[in-house]
Amino acid sequence: MATKVKTYVPKDSDPVIEKFINCIMQQGKKSIARKIFWDSMEIIKTRTKDAPLEVFNKAMLNVTPLVEVRPKRVGGSVYQVPVEVTPKRQQTLAIRWIIGAARDRKGMPMAQRLALELLDASSDQGNAFKKKQDVIKMAQANKAFAHLAR
Repeated sequence: MATKVKTYVPKDSDPVIEKFINCIMQQGKKSIARKIFWDSMEIIKTRTKDAPLEVFNKAMLNVTPLVEVRPKRVGGSVYQVPVEVTPKRQQTLAIRWIIGAARDRKGMPMAQRLALELLDASSDQGNAFKKKQDVIKMAQANKAFAHLAR
């Protein structure tokens, strides 16, 4: 007789959380991605007194970029032009950077790496937050070319 596996779908699932889970997913294994996400929420719950979903939302907010640089070719040379980021792309970049930073950590299970990265990002630390700061610095350095944006 097969045992019933616990599913990790809360009734009030947020579209941002579902998008995050879809981005964690590899090779179509959504149940594993969902388990990784909710296990990381459990780890956050044990490590901090804050609600895990509040930590997640704060981490997403802290990593969300407002500007980025895009290459623009003008007269044979390519300039890095700072442009504002649309809200959908802001969310996509934040998710991509958090998951990428979690995957770059080595030596522990993915749920634990993700939990640590979310905790770091919620307190303005970690590689995902550093990535945002690097993008802001690059945009500041190239703001002289802002007039080329269209």
